[in-house]
Amino acid sequence: MTQKTLADLAEKMRDIDIAMLSTHSDGGTIAGRPMSNNREVDYDGTSCYFTWEQSRMVADIERAPQVSLAFQGAKAFLVAVQGNAELVRDRAAFAEHWTPDLDHWFKDGIDTQGLVMIRVKASRIHYWDGEDGGDITV
Repeated sequence: MTQKTLADLAEKMRDIDIAMLSTHSDGGTIAGRPMSNNREVDYDGTSCYFTWEQSRMVADIERAPQVSLAFQGAKAFLVAVQGNAELVRDRAAFAEHWTPDLDHWFKDGIDTQGLVMIRVKASRIHYWDGEDGGDITV
């Protein structure tokens, strides 16, 4: 088994656009939903996603910021991330992560009323690459 580095994972994650973001919901349930990472390919253990302020996901994160992300790539490449989510409401931070594809969902761009960015900072990353697997602590 070869231990991969965070840079190795970032390279393999380059073409994965969708992650499943899971939160702790009310009543002890776990809620998951697909989120686009907007092809931010220089993965350093931090991921950013845009959503609506009034979403259940935002309420879940306000109550319990511990989240997980799941990525699936080609040829049995999978990544599971455990981390903490932070809700960002700063337009300058939005601009750093904005891509034109987001205009489809948020018509006024970074000025869309009720827009919030979720920043997930990984604490542990587990990966599987075929029969190879390992952990990275961030």
